[in-house]
Amino acid sequence: MSNYQGKKAVITGGTHGMGLATAKALLAGGAEVLVTGRNPKNIEEARRELGSERVHVVLSDVSSLEDIQALEAYVEQHLGKIDLLHVNAGISVLEPFHQVTESSYDRTFAVNTKGAFFTVQRLAPLIAEGGSIVFTSSVADEGGYTGMSVYSASKAALRSLASGFAVELLPKNIRVNVISPGFIKTPSKGVEGLTDAERASFEELGNQITPMKRHGSSDEVAKAVLFFAFDATFTTGARLTVDGGLGQNLSAI
Repeated sequence: MSNYQGKKAVITGGTHGMGLATAKALLAGGAEVLVTGRNPKNIEEARRELGSERVHVVLSDVSSLEDIQALEAYVEQHLGKIDLLHVNAGISVLEPFHQVTESSYDRTFAVNTKGAFFTVQRLAPLIAEGGSIVFTSSVADEGGYTGMSVYSASKAALRSLASGFAVELLPKNIRVNVISPGFIKTPSKGVEGLTDAERASFEELGNQITPMKRHGSSDEVAKAVLFFAFDATFTTGARLTVDGGLGQNLSAI
């Protein structure tokens, strides 16, 4: 078990899936953790599942600047300086480009890109010297997938933002890195609005096209996040795929 005693972390989108797994690993190592989510049901389930006096579970929507400002005030009051900001909140909708509407386009960028930018802008001053920011992107942030042009663009923009943050925060000794997962076994499979049948089909597809012939687990992604957060102390501005080799074959899909 890794020792995170005395460490403090904020995870946006931390009430389920990869974010929740990262929170559990941090808590198991002794850290104090704040997780956010926008779904009240997930908030209550995460509060019960994490069940620690060292956890804060906060209802917050990253697409709302008002919520981000409220989160900043909460973190400053209840945690003070933090060691890790894990920007994990994101949405994905399978939508062929000719079906994309202005509303769906704006929503994707509001969460995946705009929300991420302003979360960092507001919370970076609360990150301790030597601390870390880790973004969750996607293997789809380069190349292309059918039905994911807007999602892919939002994640490519996120990677670009991370590179800029890495340069701007270097004088404060804050490292900024990106993980890009492929197919990961989470309740939603990372895509909103799928039926049970569509979710099963999507999982089968992932197992077929991923070179390792399986989905990754949320725990495997959490290990990559925590590597960047606390172990990779001479690394900033980097991207790590957690994809079973999928990124190597992406252009052929």
